Amino acid sequence: MSTTSQRIRTRRSEAVAVVKSNASLTVLYLQNNSIGSNGVQVLTEALKANSTLTTLDLQGNSIGDTEAQALAEALGINSTLNTLNLRHNSIGDAGAEALSEALKTNSTLTALYLDDNAIGDKGAQALSEALGINSTLNILDLRHNSIGDAGAEALSEALKTNLTLTALYLDDNAIGDKGAQALSEALKTNLTLTMLDLAGNSIGDNGAQALSQALKTNSALTNLDLSYSLIRHNGAHALSEALQTNSTLTNLYLWGNSIGNQGALALSEALKINSTLITLNLQSSSIDDNGILALAEALKTNWTLTTLSLANNSIGFEGILAMVLARNINSTLINLDLGSTSISGSTAVALSEAFKTNSTMTTLYLGTSSIGDNEAMALCEALKTNSSLTALDLNDNAIAENGAMALGEVLKTNSTLTTLFLQRNSIWFKGLLAFFEALKTNSTLVTLDLWNNLIPPKIIKAFSEALKSKSTLTTLDSTCSSIEDNGAEALGEALGTNSTLTTLNLAFNSIGGSGAQALADALKINSTLTTLDLQNNSAGDSGVQALSEALKINSTLTTLDLWGNSIGEIGAQALAEALMSNGTLTALFLQNNSIGDNGAQALSQALKTNSSLTTLDLWGNSIGDDGAQALSEALKRNSTLITLDLQQNSIGDNGARALSQALQINSTLTTLDLWRNSVTNKGAMALWEVSHICLASYRLD
Repeated sequence: MSTTSQRIRTRRSEAVAVVKSNASLTVLYLQNNSIGSNGVQVLTEALKANSTLTTLDLQGNSIGDTEAQALAEALGINSTLNTLNLRHNSIGDAGAEALSEALKTNSTLTALYLDDNAIGDKGAQALSEALGINSTLNILDLRHNSIGDAGAEALSEALKTNLTLTALYLDDNAIGDKGAQALSEALKTNLTLTMLDLAGNSIGDNGAQALSQALKTNSALTNLDLSYSLIRHNGAHALSEALQTNSTLTNLYLWGNSIGNQGALALSEALKINSTLITLNLQSSSIDDNGILALAEALKTNWTLTTLSLANNSIGFEGILAMVLARNINSTLINLDLGSTSISGSTAVALSEAFKTNSTMTTLYLGTSSIGDNEAMALCEALKTNSSLTALDLNDNAIAENGAMALGEVLKTNSTLTTLFLQRNSIWFKGLLAFFEALKTNSTLVTLDLWNNLIPPKIIKAFSEALKSKSTLTTLDSTCSSIEDNGAEALGEALGTNSTLTTLNLAFNSIGGSGAQALADALKINSTLTTLDLQNNSAGDSGVQALSEALKINSTLTTLDLWGNSIGEIGAQALAEALMSNGTLTALFLQNNSIGDNGAQALSQALKTNSSLTTLDLWGNSIGDDGAQALSEALKRNSTLITLDLQQNSIGDNGARALSQALQINSTLTTLDLWRNSVTNKGAMALWEVSHICLASYRLD
């Protein structure tokens, strides 16, 4: 045995001993690493004796059959683990068979996630045998595998006798109508399964018809997902017949099936009778106005459906008019999704007319619906009298000056709308000015999203004046709005007197040092803002120094995002000084800056005394072992930090060992992210000695 191997084995033994005796570790996240066979062996040895771990996440670790067999052996002994996540690995039938054997004796595991592996019919058959014996598993996730009809038939046999499984996910396998027929037979007698996901299979009309027969007698299933399952109008007709007698199904997803108008008509007949379904998703279902007319007629008598998604269908004038007129009678549907539907001209007018008298609809989704100025103006006519709508989504349309000006006029008198989304439109000078003028008198709007609408300096000043007056706005998103220093200065002036805004998102703009200085001056006075997002601007060290001075005085800000602001060690030192006295900031994001080891050392000194910060993000800051060692010393004394993100730095084994030693003392940190550093198996082994930890990347290979 080589000297290196001896050292690794000794370190592994020490790690296993610690994990075996650890009395506080309950959750361990190791997703998206390359822990390899040696790492899995270390883990399984510890699991055999560990008596506290309840959740283990190993997704994305290139785990194959050999490693799965080792884990299975540990499951046969471990008596505390209840959730095991093995998603996105390379486990095949042999690994599934080994895990199945463990499930036959294990009495604690309640959730097993095996989606996106290489499990075929043999593996499914083995798991079905385990389900015939196991009495604790509630959730089995087998999505994105290679299970065909034979595997589905085997699982079906297990469902006939199993009394504990409540959710079975088989999305995106190779199950056809025979597999669906087998599952339907199981559903006729099964009394516990509430969720069945068969989306992305080749169920077809025959499979849908079989499942429909089961739904006529089944009294447990509440969620059925058949999206993208090659179902056409005959399958939809069968499902509609089942819905007329079924009294338990609450959510039915048929998204991406070409059921057409005939299918929509059949489902409409069911909706007139059914009294339990609350969600029906018919997105991308090849339905045009004829089908929509039938659904609208059903809504006039249905009193249980609350969410109906019709996005990406071919809905025109008659369909829109019928749907909204039906909503004027229906008093239960509160969420209607008409996104990706071409709403133009007379269609928009019809929608507007219907909404003038509607008194129940609270949320309307019209994103990506080809809405321009004329259509927006028609909708505004409805908003002048509508008394129920609280959220309107107009993202990704073609609204420009005139449409925005009309919306602004409406906001002056509308008394119900609280949320307005206008991302990625073409609103410019006059339209934005109308919005901000309306805010001076509007008394209900709390969220305004203007992401990616260019806001010139003069308009920012108008908005500043609006914020100074009596405003109800609590959240403003002006991401990607070309705001420069003079705009930030105007906003800073407004924040000095505004008493309602709690969240301000100014990410991806062009705010430099003087703009940051203006915002900092406002923070010294403002007593309501809790979140300030300045990521991807150009504040630099001078701007951050100003913000740091404000943090010494401000007592309300809890989240500050300075990701990508050209901050060096000088800026980090300023922030560190602020953290020594600030008692309210809980989250500080410094991702993609250049604070280096000196900056990390300064922040470490602050962490020794700070008692409020719970999240510190230092991703991509050129921090090496010296910086990691300084942070380690801080962790030995800090008792509040929960999340420390050190991804994409230059931390090696010495830094990893230092962090490991600190975490043997620290009892509060739950997430440590070291993805894409320079930690080898030696440093990784040392990190096994920690508790309450989430390791995002290390290598044992």
